Amino acid sequence: MEKTNEENLAQYISATRIRLRKTSPFFAALSLYAEIDFNQHVPLARTNGKKIIFNPNTYFKLPPKERDGVYLHELLHMALLHTFRRGIRDPKIFNIAADIVVNGMIENEGKVKIPSFGIRDKKLEHLSVEEVYEILLKNKNNYKEEFDDLIYEDKDKDEFEGNPNKPNGLDINSEKEIRNFWKQAINDSRLIAKSAGQNKFPDSFERNFAEITEPEIDWKIKLWNYLVKTPSDFGDFDRRFIYSGLYLENLEGESVDVFCCIDTSGSILDSEINKFMGEVKGILNSYPNINFKLWYADHNCYGPYKIESFNNIPRPQGGGGTDFEPFFDILKNNEKKYRQGVSIYLTDGYGYFPEKEPEIPILWVIVPGGAENSYFPYGEIIRLTS
Repeated sequence: MEKTNEENLAQYISATRIRLRKTSPFFAALSLYAEIDFNQHVPLARTNGKKIIFNPNTYFKLPPKERDGVYLHELLHMALLHTFRRGIRDPKIFNIAADIVVNGMIENEGKVKIPSFGIRDKKLEHLSVEEVYEILLKNKNNYKEEFDDLIYEDKDKDEFEGNPNKPNGLDINSEKEIRNFWKQAINDSRLIAKSAGQNKFPDSFERNFAEITEPEIDWKIKLWNYLVKTPSDFGDFDRRFIYSGLYLENLEGESVDVFCCIDTSGSILDSEINKFMGEVKGILNSYPNINFKLWYADHNCYGPYKIESFNNIPRPQGGGGTDFEPFFDILKNNEKKYRQGVSIYLTDGYGYFPEKEPEIPILWVIVPGGAENSYFPYGEIIRLTS
């Protein structure tokens, strides 16, 4: 492709990003993280999870607003990791399910329109892509696929240089890097959008972006020692852990009391709150009979909130200085109620500790760059790394 033509194509992409800056600070910021390529063998646009590939002969013939819609459509496919979430599902049905989700997000944002040929289903778009897929699979809804834009199979490899499913030698390690890249891109874009005055995001944003915030800690193993055990609970070895060499007893009545506090002081960034929420999701999913109570704390403590699913978590409160004492005072003053179980404090570690070690076991979960281990007078320390 001639250099002058490449420059012209780049100008079209820049024009989309400039228009987004006027309508949506979040989408504008997120668009800067997208790697763009051009290939005439693509019908309109595709993504392999790492970059967006446009056909310059068809994409740039669309009206500007539709170009913006297609750009965001592919961008959200990447940011929501749709190319990696399909698993063994039917590619075409999953592609349609993913289209319904991202088109709903674009329309609900309210300032950018999906293309005129885009799929919209208001009854389904509030669900996760996996839930939409299952409904489409069962109901055999007769949707016409917009365009096959999620690249999964090796069948397309002759259309591109190399294997489109493994761009630049993509393997399982670099897939993890891509997952982490988009999680960080989303967090950074939210901060940029808030600094630009976009303080409220549609519910569909909160829900879909929360889905890809996966826990870093294996909470099923971490909480094993705190399960409520009775002689009748024990069965055979838990075969789910044999592959890793862990011969743990299988508990038919797996239950654990978890008292979790999230540091919401002024030193905690929004991106770190999102990271904490990923761990909360992992805790909630660790055991079927978990008794989970949540607090937020800066120099005061807010709660408790009885949490039964990740969908009913209240918005964080705080923003002041950091004091760990109020949370542990609550546990101490309600000793009969909170006697058993484990306390989990998600924090950067900088704050005032109770002079006397609480009787309840403590797990400190520390963000990257948080206080050194020597700073903690007691408790077990778990450090997040990503």
